[in-house]
Formats: sequence, structure tokens, C-alpha cells
Amino acid sequence: MAGHTAIYPGSFDPITNGHMAIIFQTLKLFDRVIIAVLNNASKKPTFSADVRTELIRRSLAGESRVEVDTFDGLLVKYAQSKKAVAVIRGLRGVFDFDFELQMCNMNRHLAPDLVTVYLMAEGRHSYISSSVLKEVAQLGGDIHGLVPQPVEEHLRRYYNRPAHS
Repeated sequence: MAGHTAIYPGSFDPITNGHMAIIFQTLKLFDRVIIAVLNNASKKPTFSADVRTELIRRSLAGESRVEVDTFDGLLVKYAQSKKAVAVIRGLRGVFDFDFELQMCNMNRHLAPDLVTVYLMAEGRHSYISSSVLKEVAQLGGDIHGLVPQPVEEHLRRYYNRPAHS
């Protein structure tokens, strides 16, 4: 889709290798992707929007077609302000579908020209969620290979855990 921009919104608290796989799939379809980090304190994220944004930037260093930004408010208004043609949503399985269908239909109501594109998580990433990762890291479990290196290092420092060998 020459010249087209997609928005990949989420809390990314923190970004996982599942999210990274969705980003790289998106880059096969669109010229540019904006990773839009939700800045909503009522969701009670573990990490601030600034920390999440910095971890994503470090994880995607060298990807010139990726922009990392924050947003609050309506996603469709943000997408329109960025002249995006699509919203990217990752699906890990059927448990994600009902919520995503509701959001898609509401977004379609608010912005009929904005397309929602669903990308399936790779099987090896389908069980990964940010909340489960944080719990495993906090309890001293091995998260190597489940998150980008900058995120793994940050989580180890945050939870004061040594690296696994």
C-alpha cells in the first residue's frame, strides 16, 4: 500500500516479541507504521507512557519506517490526525475476538473510511501477554526470548532480578 500509514495502538506495558512480530507483519503491508502508546492513567499501567515509548524506540532502533508516539482520547481522531488509513490489531486467539469486534464496529461507526486490519499472532507468541510477562519477571522466571532485549533488561532492573543463564 504505497504511501499508506497504519496505526498500531496499545498500552504496550511492556512491548513483547508478539507485538514485535505484529509490527514486522504490518511493515510488509504498509509503508509506515505508527506505534501509538495509550496514555491513560486510569488503566493503571506499570510503566509510564514515557518509559513504554522509550523501550519501544530502543527495541525498534534502526527501523526508519516506524514512528513511536503517545495518544489519549479517541483512537479514530488520533488516526485521522496522522492521516492513517488503517488500524492494526493483533489477535492471539478467539478470546480476543469479541472485544476486538466491538471496537472495530464502533470505530467503523465513528470513522467509516478507517479500516481495521487483524493480524494473527504467531503460534509461538500466542500465549504471551504483557501482564503474564510482568508476573513471571517479578517472580524471577526466565523471560528471555519473550521480549526484546531492552525490555528484558528493564524488567530485570525494575524487579531487581538477575539475568538467567
